[in-house]
Amino acid sequence: MEMGKENRRHLILLHHNRGKVKQIPYPVRDSRPGHQRDKREHTMKKALIASTALVLSAGVAAADVTISGYGRTAVDYQESRDTEAQMSARVRMNVHATTSTDQGVDFGARLRLQWDQGDAGITAISPGQIYVTASGFTVAVGNVGTAYDNAGLIYASEVGLISRSFGNSSGEFYAYSSKAYGSDSFLTSCDETEADCETIVENQTRNRLGVSVEYAVDALTARFSYVDPDQTSGEGDEELSISVDYDWNQFALSAAAVKDGASIGGNDQFFLGAYYTLAGTDNGIGVSYLDNGSYTLDGGTVDAEFVDNGDTIVLYGDYVVAPLTTLSAYIANNDAAGNETDNAFGIGARYDLGGAYLAGSLERGYDENVRGDFGVRFDF
Repeated sequence: MEMGKENRRHLILLHHNRGKVKQIPYPVRDSRPGHQRDKREHTMKKALIASTALVLSAGVAAADVTISGYGRTAVDYQESRDTEAQMSARVRMNVHATTSTDQGVDFGARLRLQWDQGDAGITAISPGQIYVTASGFTVAVGNVGTAYDNAGLIYASEVGLISRSFGNSSGEFYAYSSKAYGSDSFLTSCDETEADCETIVENQTRNRLGVSVEYAVDALTARFSYVDPDQTSGEGDEELSISVDYDWNQFALSAAAVKDGASIGGNDQFFLGAYYTLAGTDNGIGVSYLDNGSYTLDGGTVDAEFVDNGDTIVLYGDYVVAPLTTLSAYIANNDAAGNETDNAFGIGARYDLGGAYLAGSLERGYDENVRGDFGVRFDF
């Protein structure tokens, strides 16, 4: 998103040249019946139009439309792929439109355009989101970021320019969709396994409805979200998720849970995370625990498939080795039955260019294959 240019403000100017206005003494009688009354009505109409224009222009000035996002390009290496070294690129643009009422209530709408290497083009804008914010509460409807996906530390172990980690959740759950629901382009940008991405696509339609509520006060942020995969049919399981983040001195704490993730019945998942930052520095260490969920596909039929994504424990940290250079590393353990090994690890580095940064990483996954990336990213 995670992030603009303001609208041009239009001001209607009223010009008065009093030197050319003929002064008419009052009271006065015009020699033509009704002429003076018509003149006064005409003057009142002009004043009314001018006042309305000023009110409308004030409304335009209160509105704000911004565009933000990022661009990135990198060499992406993945062992055992047909072509192991490939170029990866992404352009993301977020469009936000906001306005405020006299009572201090903020309204907004959000859209996203995203192109990833391999897409034929931007064939569709993301589904929209509408939200309202007041007194610390934000309520959003439409294409919402879910409470589980937005938990503060759930992706904290990521390294490299592409921002990946084998310590991320391997379960299936909804998140803000950067592309059309259930589209082929969604599959190309999905960061999970191919089977998991296909499952998510099958369980979402263009009638997907999301609702999220967030409350933020001081060091506490609490979230709740609800996603119906198809509000028109009443079929499928609704996803429910919650998360809470709390900052206490140098500690950041995060917890989250999701029920029926990605509208898969029985696919319940949990997350706990903590991060400690050494006082006066940007150096820190964190730990996470994820129950990635288990469920049975095809409703318990003869061809039913039992899926168990296992539990993951991650230890990770960040260390500033020079004023503009940060090293990050993690080691993760996942006990899913299909793994070649239960241990995965990664290391990454980032160099700040001021307005952009270089980053790279090297990781080994649960399939014992190596992947890595190196490239540049800029935000706007």
